[in-house]
Amino acid sequence: MTQPAAGQLAWNFQEIDLSQIDLPRIRNNESLFYLLIASSFIESGADLYTSNLVDFFAGDPEVSSWLQSRWEKEEMQHGQALRAYVQHVWPDFPWQAAFDDFFTEYATLCVAEELEPTRAQELAARCVVETGTSSLYRAIMSCTDEPVLRQITDHIRRDEVTHYKHFYHFFLRYRETERLTRRKTLGTLYRRLLELRSSDAEIALRHAFNHHNPTASERYRHEINHRVSGMIRRNLPVDMTIKMLLKPLLLTPPVQKALQWPLLGVTQVFLRMPI
Repeated sequence: MTQPAAGQLAWNFQEIDLSQIDLPRIRNNESLFYLLIASSFIESGADLYTSNLVDFFAGDPEVSSWLQSRWEKEEMQHGQALRAYVQHVWPDFPWQAAFDDFFTEYATLCVAEELEPTRAQELAARCVVETGTSSLYRAIMSCTDEPVLRQITDHIRRDEVTHYKHFYHFFLRYRETERLTRRKTLGTLYRRLLELRSSDAEIALRHAFNHHNPTASERYRHEINHRVSGMIRRNLPVDMTIKMLLKPLLLTPPVQKALQWPLLGVTQVFLRMPI
């Protein structure tokens, strides 16, 4: 797999000029406010998940080295860039306190026991997650005309697609050695899709909401949830998302094409953003 030179990331968030943010285009967008804060929390907690994966792939220097030298650094940079953007646009939001509360809860759930039973299955599960993140950032980029946010989310989207390609590359190797069946792969994909509905995003959004508007009614929270979901739904790259989800099944082109339209409902997994 091709990648930038050792120690060199594809981009540097410190080179992004936050002073160029067009504040009137973004400051009053409540849906993006919650979505960006939640995303910054999840990305900033990537080092914990990396530690679990490195232990899981102990003895495989190709995978563990890439996780530590590339994936973790890039994921953490995503968190740094999103945090810097959020704090520039909404300086009154107590980011660190909210993140600390998020991470305290997140750490109890992000444990090695939650990984898939085999390495091939965990790699298939990672393909689902990277599909979700790349599609999400593509949707965010499509729904805003604020240039700096579009720049940041485009960088992140490209990183997430590259991550998908690496996890898929590793998956093919382990699928062969483990003789993983298509049925088991499908079960893994389906299970991880269900988990996405009520895991990281739910925790992150809830803590973002609690620190921004802790006295808000349940009805108001549902209203915000509806707005965020609608925004993603209207901008989600559906065709790309489904193709990425189906790829680990190694279907023939005619079969994959035949399944794409019936599986449009699967994309609803990425639209439910409970707070």
